[in-house]
Amino acid sequence: MVEKRLIDQVLRRIRSGRAIVRFWDGDERSYGSSGRLIHVAADAPLRLRKTLGSASLAFGEAYVRGDIRISENELDDFFWIIAHNQGAVHALKPLRRVYRRERNRRSRQRDQVSRHYDVGNDYYRLFLDSSLTYSCGYFEHEGDSLEAAQVQKIDHVLRKLRLEPGQRLLDVGSGWGALAVAAAKKYDVQAVGITLSHEQLAGSNELAAREGVSDRVQFRLMNYQDLPGADDPAVRGPYDRIASVGMFEHVGRHLHRNYFQVLHGLLTPGGVGMVHAITNQMHQGNDAWTDRHIFPGGYLPTVQEVEGLLADEGLWSIDRENLWQHYVRTLSAWRRNHQENHDRIVAMFDEEFYRTRDLWLAGSKAGFDYGTLGLAQFVFTRGKPTDWPLTRRGLYAQAAAGGPRHLVQRVAERAGSSVP
Repeated sequence: MVEKRLIDQVLRRIRSGRAIVRFWDGDERSYGSSGRLIHVAADAPLRLRKTLGSASLAFGEAYVRGDIRISENELDDFFWIIAHNQGAVHALKPLRRVYRRERNRRSRQRDQVSRHYDVGNDYYRLFLDSSLTYSCGYFEHEGDSLEAAQVQKIDHVLRKLRLEPGQRLLDVGSGWGALAVAAAKKYDVQAVGITLSHEQLAGSNELAAREGVSDRVQFRLMNYQDLPGADDPAVRGPYDRIASVGMFEHVGRHLHRNYFQVLHGLLTPGGVGMVHAITNQMHQGNDAWTDRHIFPGGYLPTVQEVEGLLADEGLWSIDRENLWQHYVRTLSAWRRNHQENHDRIVAMFDEEFYRTRDLWLAGSKAGFDYGTLGLAQFVFTRGKPTDWPLTRRGLYAQAAAGGPRHLVQRVAERAGSSVP
C-alpha cells in the first residue's frame, strides 16, 4: 500500500529517537536506535488524498479521529523526534506544499477569530489563569505560578510602554480585558480595547464594571482597520500608547503593511507602541492542520519581516526581547490544566475537540522548546525619541522593587490562587 510504504520510507530516516509503530495490517516495526521512545498505533492508512496531500493535516486529523494513537504522555517526545530529524521531515516537503491555506480576508476575519475564541468563556476558564490572559506569561522566578507569570507579563508590558496618568491607551486585540483594565487602575489612563470575539467582549465589559473602571475603559467589537474612520472620536484616536499582545498572528501576511500603517496613523508624534507576537525563524506559511482547525488565516512572521515593516512605515524600533522560554512554561501550564479537566471538556464538547486542542498545545510547546518559534516584544515610537532611558536597568529595577497591588492580583486572589 502506498501510504504504508511512504510512512516506512520517512521513518527509516530517523537518527535521533526511537519509534515503535504497529500498522493497520498488524505489522510492527521499530525505527531509530537511541534517544526518546514513542509507541504509535496506526489503525488506518493516512488519508493523504482527502487532505490534499498535506502530511501535517493527514496526521493531525488521523490523531484526532483516533486512527493514529499516541499516548498523551508521549506527544512531547513525538514532537521532539520531529524537531531532531529534519531530514525525515524534509522528505515530506512536496506533500506539505500542496495544501492551499485559508485566505485572510477582511470579510472573513470576524468569523476566523470567532471559530477559535467564541467556544465559550467557561472552556477557557478551565485552563487559563483566572484573568483569562491568553498569551505568553513572564516568569521572573523559577517557581512562579501561571497566575504570577501573567501578573508579571502585564506589568512588564505596561512598564515598557512608559505610561503616564491621563494618557490614552489603545489595546489592539484586547482579549478578556485584563491589560486595559490594569492600565487604567495602575496608571490612571483612558483605555480602549478592541476585539472581534463576542465572548471576549462580554467578559471584558464584565471585568471593567466589576473593577469600577467603566468610566475609563471601553471595549468595542471592531476591526483595527475600522479605527481611523470610526464615528466616535473617542475611539478613532489619536493615542499616546498602543499595545497589541497576541493579536498580530491573526492579521495575515498580506495585511501586515496595512496593520503598521494604521498603528502609525493612530499614534501621536512621540507615542510609544508595542507588538507582542509569536515569530518564526523560518519564512513559511501557517501549518496546514493549524490553519484548518486552530487559527484559520494566521501567519507567524520572522523578526526581520517585522523590523522591516516598522522601518518602512516610519516607526522607530526601540527595543526587542525574545521570551521563547517563557512560552514553553506558559504552554506547559496550560496543557497541564487542560489535561486535568479532560472530563469537563469532553462533556462540554466531545473527545475530538479535546484531542484537537491538546494536540495543538503540545505541538505549540514543542515549537518553542525544540523548534523555530520565538516570542518577540517589539517596542517602537512614532519618531525618534529624545528622552529614552540609556539602559533597561530601570525597567527591571521596577520589577524587582514590586509595586502597588492591582487588578490581576486581586482577580487571582478571588479565585483562591496565591500570587507572590
